[in-house]
Amino acid sequence: MKKILHIPNYYHPHIGGIEQTARDIVNSLDKDFTEEVICFRGEKGDSIEEIDGIKVIKCGEFKKIASQSLSLSYKKLLKCEMKEYNPDIIVFHYPNPFLAHYLVKYLKKNPNIIFILWWHMDITKQKKLAKLFERQSQYLLKRATKIVSTSPKYIEGSKYLSKYKEKVTPIPSCIPDYRADYSGKILDRANEIRKENEGKKIVFSFGRHVEYKGLKYLVEASKYLSDDYKIFIGGKGPLTEELKDLAKDDSKITFLGFLDNNELKSYIKASDIFAFPSITKNEGFGLALVEAEAASKPAVTFTVEGSGINYVALDGVTAIESPNSDSKALSDAILKLGNDPKLREEMGNNGYNRYKELFSFDKFKDLVNQLFLEYKE
Repeated sequence: MKKILHIPNYYHPHIGGIEQTARDIVNSLDKDFTEEVICFRGEKGDSIEEIDGIKVIKCGEFKKIASQSLSLSYKKLLKCEMKEYNPDIIVFHYPNPFLAHYLVKYLKKNPNIIFILWWHMDITKQKKLAKLFERQSQYLLKRATKIVSTSPKYIEGSKYLSKYKEKVTPIPSCIPDYRADYSGKILDRANEIRKENEGKKIVFSFGRHVEYKGLKYLVEASKYLSDDYKIFIGGKGPLTEELKDLAKDDSKITFLGFLDNNELKSYIKASDIFAFPSITKNEGFGLALVEAEAASKPAVTFTVEGSGINYVALDGVTAIESPNSDSKALSDAILKLGNDPKLREEMGNNGYNRYKELFSFDKFKDLVNQLFLEYKE
């Protein structure tokens, strides 16, 4: 029975698209493999946990530089894992240059290790970092037995993946079944939110408050909307106070802060329109769009060349796509959906069908097991 070592940056219960995808891979694989995970903990001190019946080694970190976690114990714990667990297959989630620095040494020493490179996105924002780790990235791509992209569009749009098409397989990320369940208490709470905002068309958006999420354009778009609209923004981050200041005279906007899973889903279900204003390829896929599709909600997005966003949400089918960073166009898209209940229903239904066809856990599980089929003993 072959042994797999999964290497994401973080892991459950840490919230994030890459972390969720890593966990979904672990839970997708048939019992023909043994699996372990090594990652950062997100705080000081190391720990070993059991999650979903899998051993997860979490390395303490002491600092972050350019969004990259730094750890004093990672090198030692990885060395121990490579020696004692001795994996046959490594699944590495990119970008993750700090971890890759140590991993590359083991890949060079062990040419027989099957190396699966799960490429979530190019390094785009940190241009100096990208240049610094260019040789490392090229080595990982060349060394990879197989490369996985989260969407076909990202293969074409990436200057890296487009050169290795012969060994790149697209496997869209998914949401597990429990994330697609909007019944029971979720539905009851959604109805409460709708009642609290009776007579309003609800626009909902959430995510980490950082530049590439484009939330400032949603705040600016609100200025073109009437008081018939109510915009709720979940999440928090470095730009939270700046966004609040930008919206300080706009009573239509409410910042909700961090939302637990149930409250998050309730706001998605309560909304008339889901806003996803990300503006760069730092948004490699857009898992939140899948959650909106599972709730049968139409979306408004920007055009982001080379990203998976406009693959997940199709312009004119499940969403209305606007020119990048154009607040007025974004407001026009919101108004078009807001003024047309039939269009909202049609796009919402299309979104649900797209979720079932491409982004369900069952579909993801099938594709993952197909990828690993040839490595079963």
